[in-house]
Amino acid sequence: MQPLLAACVALTFLAGRMAEDSCGGPPAPAHSAFAPRLSAEEAHSTHMPEHLRCDACRAIAFQIQEHLGKAEAKRSPGRKAGAELRESEYMEVLEKSCSQSWDGYGVMEVEGVKRLTGPGLPSQEPMMVMMSGGPWPGRLHKMCHGYVGELGEEQLYRAHRRGAAALQELLCRGAKGACTVPLHSGEPAPARAPQNEL
Repeated sequence: MQPLLAACVALTFLAGRMAEDSCGGPPAPAHSAFAPRLSAEEAHSTHMPEHLRCDACRAIAFQIQEHLGKAEAKRSPGRKAGAELRESEYMEVLEKSCSQSWDGYGVMEVEGVKRLTGPGLPSQEPMMVMMSGGPWPGRLHKMCHGYVGELGEEQLYRAHRRGAAALQELLCRGAKGACTVPLHSGEPAPARAPQNEL
């Protein structure tokens, strides 16, 4: 009995699922994941596709909040941690947060729906295939600079000081917000004016 058990253990380590089946264990669940199929707009446009703009806005709000929070935590020795940044400081931090590489972001498909994924965005699946790089970093860079240009550094910083929810509300909600939701579940979202991206 011990040689058979040892053989099954060895096979399990060497052959994975196939060994479980041959040793009388339950078959392992089959998982498959595929890279998302991108439409022509998703693959080639210089702008963020409309259906991904809310996710992109949330990612931008997260990154701005993170960068400003870290800058406030790194105060010079004469100033207390968490104190407000000077105008020149928060302007520099906002520039850096928008000009970062954005490499950790990409698109994935979950049950036929494409979503942007990366830091600050909820993970939709425990096992997924994310297509990163390509046009996504450039689109996020462009959107971020568009928000800073449209809203202004001071307004963004004041929202940050009120908290992450206030910053996300300013960027992503409201009449022109990318995350504006319909009032009733069956009702379409109101038409928005196109946002001017740099």
